[in-house]
Amino acid sequence: MSDEETPTPSPIRDVLIVGASRGLGRAIAEAYADRGARVVGTVRNPDSEPPTGVETERLDLTDPAQIAALRARLDGRRFDLLFVVAGVSLAPRWQAGAETSDDDFDTVMRTNVLGVMRTVEALQDLVDPAGTIAVMSSGQGSVANNTSGGFEVYRASKAALNQLFRSYAARHADDARSLLLLAPGWVQTGMGGPGAPLTIDESVPALLNTIDRRRGVAGLAYLDRNGDTVAW
Repeated sequence: MSDEETPTPSPIRDVLIVGASRGLGRAIAEAYADRGARVVGTVRNPDSEPPTGVETERLDLTDPAQIAALRARLDGRRFDLLFVVAGVSLAPRWQAGAETSDDDFDTVMRTNVLGVMRTVEALQDLVDPAGTIAVMSSGQGSVANNTSGGFEVYRASKAALNQLFRSYAARHADDARSLLLLAPGWVQTGMGGPGAPLTIDESVPALLNTIDRRRGVAGLAYLDRNGDTVAW
């Protein structure tokens, strides 16, 4: 590896990534490990290939019992960053929200909204008082920027997540930690598909740089991968 390819060391040294088995979550966990951080990453399937250089724990965040068990296993640990990345999108791109099946709607909302927030609430006290709690939102969660439609239930789940995380921030207004809703862009992953405009290598390093720069900046921000504010 050349000097130009050597990752910049991160000021964030201990990282917990929820949803590290594939896609962006896996890439983020491995990227922080490459930057010298000690990384714990959760996976739903314990038989899946673990991310390189990452300590793995099992978690399905739609199961409150598994969230509680993870919290118990990590008792006494402290993390500079908790980043909940896990999420799903099930419906075809142009399917109207009202046409979504009950099961698909429930799965997306329980995973992307309720499961994420339950995980944040359960694991928040593992995060250093000057650390960062981040959740993976999306530019599609912006109500103001929705001028094209598409991915209606996925958009709705991310907008709901934004609202609940904003409520979390309001309840923790005196918290010195950085609270981040992050929009990585449309990325070529299993969820994003091969036609997405961004590669993982174009999204993830910029996203990590944004997280690193926000370290020590208290309060809530809704940002894209480059650190620019996303309209609510």
